[in-house]
Amino acid sequence: MPSLVSRLAELTRHRDREQTDAMLADTLLQLLQPQMLALHRCVGEPPHARWLTCVSRGDCGPRFRRPPDFEQLPLLSSRPDWLQCLTGREPLELPGTPMVTLFPLLANGQAVAVLELHGPPLAGQITGRTVEAVLQLYGNFLALLDYGERDALTGLLNRKTFDDAVMQALLQPPGPPARRGDPRSPGAALHWLAILDIDHFKHVNDSFGHLIGDEVLLLLAGIMRSCFRSGDRLFRFGGEEFVVLLNAPDENGASAALQRLRAAVERFEFPQVGRVTLSIGFTVLRDTDTPADAVDRADRALYQAKSTGRNRVVGPTGMAQSGMPEERMHRGEVDLF
Repeated sequence: MPSLVSRLAELTRHRDREQTDAMLADTLLQLLQPQMLALHRCVGEPPHARWLTCVSRGDCGPRFRRPPDFEQLPLLSSRPDWLQCLTGREPLELPGTPMVTLFPLLANGQAVAVLELHGPPLAGQITGRTVEAVLQLYGNFLALLDYGERDALTGLLNRKTFDDAVMQALLQPPGPPARRGDPRSPGAALHWLAILDIDHFKHVNDSFGHLIGDEVLLLLAGIMRSCFRSGDRLFRFGGEEFVVLLNAPDENGASAALQRLRAAVERFEFPQVGRVTLSIGFTVLRDTDTPADAVDRADRALYQAKSTGRNRVVGPTGMAQSGMPEERMHRGEVDLF
């Protein structure tokens, strides 16, 4: 028991979800010694939510890897046993050789994942209750992380988490070339940062009230989740301003993803308000960037989108075509106000 308590104490020192998922899996692997263990998260928005296997351990069964595209993930309905455990919020035993035992993981009162164990039946009720207690503690820990890291209205990441997310992206190694035989030069970036702003949002608040304005923000957050992949990071910076940190092989790929969002928002019928539009500016993350550098370039691109008619996406190419430099002049000066 002291070993289990020590591992749980170590787990709650960290904030990175992938790292804590891995530590949870290793803790339960040591405790239970199953043939295989995996954690399957529910990601995306209904009715298109999908399963993402975050981590797996053990010598038997498949080794899971994170697919590069959300559309490649299996739909919830494709694994009715996992779905039954998730919706029923109760452990589920599936007879067979080996036996499969499923446990739901709850956070913020929501069933968010399923733990899958392969092996002999758990040794009595005490072991099963121990697993449930460990998962309950982990779910409470995830809820605390969400409380500190997510915007209370939209559920998107908040501004406090932004700098860490950008630095983490800059430290990630570049992905594979977009096409075989087309190696990218060293330092070529796959990470892009976009700033989104709702056009004429003040008019929405003035005309319909702040409660309706908040509903527009909440619905926009849902549209954003449905348009981007599970690995893309979505932030609310405050007011009507949002930020997306996404991966794409080149500027065309990043622009296409952002255009999908812009078009989806333009088509959406917001209750009472009707149609609203987005202006979007984006830039590539450079190896030498600080978070403020990237935000400044994306913000200048957003300004260009606003000043040339709104309801459009502007990136590095659009900035070059307009003759507007991406960088501010006199970068060495300090702006105090």
